[in-house]
Amino acid sequence: MPINILMPALSPTMEKGNLARWLKKEGDQVKSGEVIAEIETDKATMEVEAVDEGTLAKILVPEGTQDVPVNDVIAVLAGEGEDVKAAGSAPAAAAPKPEAKPIASAAPAATAAPAAAPAPKPATAPAPAAPTAAPQVNGHARIFSSPLARRLAKDAGIDLGRITGTGPHGRVVARDVEDAKSGKGLKAAPSAAPAATGAPALAPSMSDKQILALFEPGSYEVIPHDGMRRTIAQRLTASVQNVPHFYLTIDCDIGKLLAAREEINAAAPKDKEKKPLYKLSVNDFVIKAMAVALQKIPNCNVSWTEGGMVKHKHSDVGVAVAMPGGLITPIIRKAETKTLSAISSEMKDFAARARSRKLKPEEYQGGTTAVSNLGMYGINHFTAVINPPHATILAVGTSEERPVVRNGKIEIASMMSVTLSCDHRAIDGALGAELIGAFKQLIENPVMMMV
Repeated sequence: MPINILMPALSPTMEKGNLARWLKKEGDQVKSGEVIAEIETDKATMEVEAVDEGTLAKILVPEGTQDVPVNDVIAVLAGEGEDVKAAGSAPAAAAPKPEAKPIASAAPAATAAPAAAPAPKPATAPAPAAPTAAPQVNGHARIFSSPLARRLAKDAGIDLGRITGTGPHGRVVARDVEDAKSGKGLKAAPSAAPAATGAPALAPSMSDKQILALFEPGSYEVIPHDGMRRTIAQRLTASVQNVPHFYLTIDCDIGKLLAAREEINAAAPKDKEKKPLYKLSVNDFVIKAMAVALQKIPNCNVSWTEGGMVKHKHSDVGVAVAMPGGLITPIIRKAETKTLSAISSEMKDFAARARSRKLKPEEYQGGTTAVSNLGMYGINHFTAVINPPHATILAVGTSEERPVVRNGKIEIASMMSVTLSCDHRAIDGALGAELIGAFKQLIENPVMMMV
């Protein structure tokens, strides 16, 4: 019996990936655990290992193919003793998928929805044919859609009832949701009374056609979004819409930090080529200070869920790293327990592998907070968007000499402005102020990080 090789789910949130490269060709022998292909997700390039032994009878998805859904058959493996040609020519059985059942929009889930009752026959001659109204369940229109489409629409905050379905019998499928995000196939919002919550509906964004109509033909080039850019757009849009942000800014005197950094780097041990084994950056101190501050103010080291507050024991600090086409946030786990030199070495490794898209999902998913530093670009102040499930993110500006008043005298000091973004569902203003105050105390007196 031929063995189907499926597009794997390389992370809990992965729905499709790009088949970057086959490392085996048809007719090659494959051993269990052997790397056979490379898959690109929105953030990284991952290796796929074979789970069975046999001969690669047929490659169904050629390398370079984009947006291959998870669990689609990508190749067929002939087992030991099987006819390779027969296995390769046999149609691949589709991977078992959950049956897509129609659901009722805005109605509780039911094990079996009753069929809509037939409309009574009119006593008079029928009017000219009109579009058939959607079936009703519990007083609501039933929306025929795939499970993936429902999940994508929920993540994007789009009402399924406003999406024009292009699947069989008008079913809403994933591509319809993607089109709806840019305004395509999006029906006008009904002019009915506002929802019971009283919150006004979000106005639909301009469609692609409306935007392009504002510019002279030939004066622009449309570059399609890749998976990373779409993911960034979706996650951060959802964060701004669903997470109530507030911001706290404070100025830090980092004169002692700069002196300590210079002294530590000068004393760093050398390797055989007489190069220092580490070179601390200001950002390494920032990561450590944020990690220790969260331990001092543990009620800020949390994640909001509808069921309850998740209070974390360790400070897992994500650090935004710029890469071609976007950014990624690798995580320094248990950062409060690590030395500055260990944090520095780990960040250098993460940054190098992030830019070559070699990070593993477990290295950039999760975390309890994040740091975004634009100081190296000369930015002295900015605010950052929280990346759920985090409840905070620290935006770090450049260090610069500024005049300050000390004991009634104007002096020049090395100052750095930082802004803490907080999720108001989990952290109130006074609590957030305690956290950024603890950070300021640590960053201005770096020796306290070691206590």
